Amino acid sequence: MDVSLEEAIDKLDNALGLLEAAVNRRIAVDHARADLETELQIMQDDRARLAVELDSASNRLGSVEAATMDVSRRVTRAIATIEEVLAHQEPAAGGPGQP
Repeated sequence: MDVSLEEAIDKLDNALGLLEAAVNRRIAVDHARADLETELQIMQDDRARLAVELDSASNRLGSVEAATMDVSRRVTRAIATIEEVLAHQEPAAGGPGQP
């Protein structure tokens, strides 16, 4: 089985072509993996930031709800006080509808 020098060079050239293609595929996969890892890190950072913002917003909402309840109680007391004062007030003499 004699293989000529030209045939051997062709086989070597084909093998080198296959090796180069395999290396290029591996580089592409590694590059894609690095891109995915970068994207994952960015998403994790965003998630952490959003969690902090959500906690802050929840705390502010709690404060607003507490203030709203306090204002509601005060308004209700003020209305009750005004109604009580009006109920006990004697009609003014000579006022509208009065002789």
